[in-house]
Amino acid sequence: MTGYANSLAQPPKADDGSSTIPASVSVELRSVNGRFLDLSMRMPEELRGLEPQLRELVAARFKRGKIELRINTQREADGGWPQPQPEQLNRLANLEAKVRAWLPQAAPLSVHEALNWCKSGGSAPAQLDATTLEAARACVDGLTESREREGEKLVAILMERIARLRTLADEAEPLLPAVVARQQQRFLERWQEALAATGAQSSVPQEALQERALNEAAAFAIRIDVAEELARLRAHLDELSRLLKKGGELGKRLDFLIQELHREANTLGSKSAALELTNISVEMKVAIEQMREQVQNIE
Repeated sequence: MTGYANSLAQPPKADDGSSTIPASVSVELRSVNGRFLDLSMRMPEELRGLEPQLRELVAARFKRGKIELRINTQREADGGWPQPQPEQLNRLANLEAKVRAWLPQAAPLSVHEALNWCKSGGSAPAQLDATTLEAARACVDGLTESREREGEKLVAILMERIARLRTLADEAEPLLPAVVARQQQRFLERWQEALAATGAQSSVPQEALQERALNEAAAFAIRIDVAEELARLRAHLDELSRLLKKGGELGKRLDFLIQELHREANTLGSKSAALELTNISVEMKVAIEQMREQVQNIE
């Protein structure tokens, strides 16, 4: 199923109102049709450690579709320099004191070096991970809503096709008795012609010939009767309607039912002994093929 969602999350603020991480995180999810889940990710290297959690998050909500996850971080307009926190500066001062105790000739830290340390150290990575996961969860929720809206439209289309197939089955059913009777009569006429051509009427009792002809005509009628196929087709349509109304994870079950519908329509066409039934079979297969294309998009 197709869908799109995006989300933007800001890092937490310090007590003085400044951000402890000079960045915001934007997450985009794009989904296109696919029979299986195919997830690709694009993200900064600093967030690559979140890939297992993100894959688990997406796989828990989606079972089908080719999904692309994009994550971007944006630095603030002040050039990306952090607001040093007291605990960071205290830790840095302690580290510098230990180094100077062992290496008295070491040069003191500059302001630039201290800011670089605050930018890359402390709790910033963990906070950025939490911000990214927060944005990813919101984005997954948005994509779920988008796919649900499309799913409702697909269900409406499938219900229209189901109604069309029911109409075709209703049109075919009244034709069956007349088609069977007509084909039986043709069979008996050809039977009589074959007996006359071979001269069997003079050597075989008429009663035996008549009984054999009726038995063969009955067997022929059974072979061309498609009432059973129409009954199974209606049963599959009922199950399709029930599943679509129920909702949930339906993709694989719908795939199976579409295959069964196609099998019944094929059998109807192969057993058809009249042009009217052949035309109905062709229309059924067209409608079923349209359903197959849509069902492959449903999760």
